[in-house]
Amino acid sequence: MRHNPRNVKAPALPASPEPVSEHVYRELRKAIVRCDFEPGTRLRVEELTRRLGVSSSPVREALNRLAEQGIVSTLENRGFRVARLTSDGVADLVRVRLLVECEALSDSIAHGDDSWEAGVVAAAHSLALVERRLGDGPRALDDDWSARHRAFHLSLYAACTSEILRDLVDVLFDRAEHYRRWTAKYRQAPRRKHDEHQKLMAAALARDTEKAVELLRRHIARTGDLVGAVLDGGPPEWIQ
Repeated sequence: MRHNPRNVKAPALPASPEPVSEHVYRELRKAIVRCDFEPGTRLRVEELTRRLGVSSSPVREALNRLAEQGIVSTLENRGFRVARLTSDGVADLVRVRLLVECEALSDSIAHGDDSWEAGVVAAAHSLALVERRLGDGPRALDDDWSARHRAFHLSLYAACTSEILRDLVDVLFDRAEHYRRWTAKYRQAPRRKHDEHQKLMAAALARDTEKAVELLRRHIARTGDLVGAVLDGGPPEWIQ
């Protein structure tokens, strides 16, 4: 059964000086990545404006930005829908992630200072704490784990000197997260990433660029393989 977007609780409007358009963009991106909407779901501007309590202009602006990032698809009649998830799509995403994230990691290791190292260690520790709290329970669909997992990966690239690379990493990670969150519902065996993260952190802090990049390649490729395997056997209505 398809999820009805009207049942999703409306986020509060920002109390900070953040522009409404930016707030709407971030909330919609978060909701889609978190799988509040099923892949392929029609995103009706009028429904989203009512839910968010804003005019149609920032909603359309947000949807167009998300379409540029591949999280949302545009329709021929100028409407929008959540991007479909496909095995070809995740293979292409993995290919681009390897190009972008390995370069970002290499540059970050080369230029990272003491503050960067401290940030990586802190993010890894924060992730380990939530994993300890969850124990053997499911992690992939836990919002707190997902946020800390994202923070750890982005901390590795934080010292990258290219703003363009950092922006690309941010967008690509969310696209990968969309795939990961959705297929986690159907994956038979849970994946424990703690050891992979610890080894990746250790190699990065040791400034062993070659080893760190190879570990990252395996990490990204492994995720792609698991997601692709689920999509190949998933329900036909959302893998088209």
